[in-house]
Amino acid sequence: MPRYDLHAHSTYSDGLLAPAALVERAAARGVDVLALTDHDDTGGLAEATAAANACGLTLVAGAELSVSWEVHTVHVVALAIDPANRILDDGLAAIRCGRDARAHRIAESLARAGIAGAYEGARRFVTSDRLISRSHFARFLVEAGHAREVKDVFKRYLAVGKPGYVAHAWASLPDAIAWIHAAGGLAVLAHPGRYKVTATGMRRLLTDFRDAGGDAIEVLSPSHTAAQCAEYATHARTFGFLASAGTDYHGPGESWLDLGDLPDLPAGVVPVWSKW
Repeated sequence: MPRYDLHAHSTYSDGLLAPAALVERAAARGVDVLALTDHDDTGGLAEATAAANACGLTLVAGAELSVSWEVHTVHVVALAIDPANRILDDGLAAIRCGRDARAHRIAESLARAGIAGAYEGARRFVTSDRLISRSHFARFLVEAGHAREVKDVFKRYLAVGKPGYVAHAWASLPDAIAWIHAAGGLAVLAHPGRYKVTATGMRRLLTDFRDAGGDAIEVLSPSHTAAQCAEYATHARTFGFLASAGTDYHGPGESWLDLGDLPDLPAGVVPVWSKW
């Protein structure tokens, strides 16, 4: 049975590996079908596709869109898109424009907490001039000695209520899903177990996602415990979603689950790739 990994990042957003190197690592680790899903950007797909063709791996064109829902930021993965679609491309460009404004506000917030030079420090880790993310700030804060690991930075500095957190208005859920569908893709709610919402709030999110035209949810994710994988498999069946699986891979040393390390999807769900 083919091995799928439908959520991975390259240097075109906040991953550590160039698109070709990411594809080569995936192939070497036994992945048959890989989706490159950089944050709000499709610029790495051409390089990744060429590498995939060279090593016999199937590449799925994707992206991970930043979305505002209620007071939360959630992520929607786009799979099997036409990256040349103008509607999606314009939407992604608008999101990226907001990212730089947010980055300056994060730096200002950190400066008020006594950490100077954060914007310039984060920029040193940026690998694509089109995009700056919280991961770049996290790497700077680790380098500067404010935390031991990137994951610690998010808990101590970048989460709600912490010194480097700033609220930001991203794309709306209906808009993001409409852009993905305009590009011929499927809209997948990424790592739902990561969002800090109550059980009632999760049902609202899944309902709103379904009503806006969402197609699938990530059931298998390194953000999920085994119990959450079972929980989101049940949600997929209940809400009529397809089920997706992805390591959300960012690079060696930053992702505890490597490419190709996902288990099989739970029984009773319909895989998102069944629709391709």
